[in-house]
Amino acid sequence: MFATSVIAADAGGAASRLGTMVLGLAVFAAVFVGILLLASLFKGRRGEKIQAAAFVGPTIFFIAIALIYPAILTIRRAFYSGKFFDLNFGTPRTRGKFVGFDNFTALWTTPGLPEVFRNTALWVILVPLFATGVGLLYAILIDRARGEAVAKALIFLPMAISMVGATLIWKFVYFYNGDPGSQQVGLLNAIITKLGMEPIDFIGNAPGNTFSLIAIMIWIQAGFAMTVLSAAIKAIPDEIIEAAKLDGVKGMQMFRFVTLPSIRPSVIVVLTTIAIGTLKAFDIVQASSGGKFGDSILANEFYNRSFVTQQPGLGAAIAIVIFLLVSPIIVFNVIQLRKDA
Repeated sequence: MFATSVIAADAGGAASRLGTMVLGLAVFAAVFVGILLLASLFKGRRGEKIQAAAFVGPTIFFIAIALIYPAILTIRRAFYSGKFFDLNFGTPRTRGKFVGFDNFTALWTTPGLPEVFRNTALWVILVPLFATGVGLLYAILIDRARGEAVAKALIFLPMAISMVGATLIWKFVYFYNGDPGSQQVGLLNAIITKLGMEPIDFIGNAPGNTFSLIAIMIWIQAGFAMTVLSAAIKAIPDEIIEAAKLDGVKGMQMFRFVTLPSIRPSVIVVLTTIAIGTLKAFDIVQASSGGKFGDSILANEFYNRSFVTQQPGLGAAIAIVIFLLVSPIIVFNVIQLRKDA
């Protein structure tokens, strides 16, 4: 009887979800058809403006609801302390206490947070540089080589794995057995002990564990860098390469004076894209240790302060710092793309 009721409840829930999905699709279709009918009623320049507003307006509206409004709440929350907040800051009890810039000051005075900024700086510097470097080197070495497609697929494969999945894979590689004399089943420690050296706690020992986690991010992002840069290298006109060869340019000179200047816009895009992704990296740290061993970074600390230690004001301040760090990278990327356009 109980099993029958559970199955019936699951079936009812599935039917309800299906009905909601169908209703959503119907509303979307109705809105889209309505926009097309409205656009067809107007002609000329005025009609073009109305048509553009009809198409762009809903998008701007939903962006305002999904991005701008939460951003305003986050900024406001950063100036309050307390554990309980409602969405509208409606009552004095739920609004918390106004503390001004105290949450931002706490970013530099709270124990453990200065190390978080140090770790984040290491991530933002090392991951883009090494991931782009490895991807570029790989793209050059396999360019027009036999088995190029298979070689590209192998290095791109980590991009198809979620960051949590990749972290779990590397936890087996880094696994450390702390019992003296016990067999090391982690791949790296098994190799180290076979060579007669002592095993290493790759995840538990700071600050070396930060570099261990950085290696995971590089392993994931190198495939992305290789794919973009390989496409850029293949887009270099053959005439330029042939002219350089006729002038006696080859080897490192070919890379320095022909290849690298030709793919410079792509290199900038790859560097900035990986840097932005690194600033938002959360999964790797959370899935490996949760940032408990001195290896936390800003994105992970935002989660911990907002939901674990119940300090939403401090968490909001960290979110604003992440946004401020990402913004200059985006602006630089846009400026460079406009220059090369």
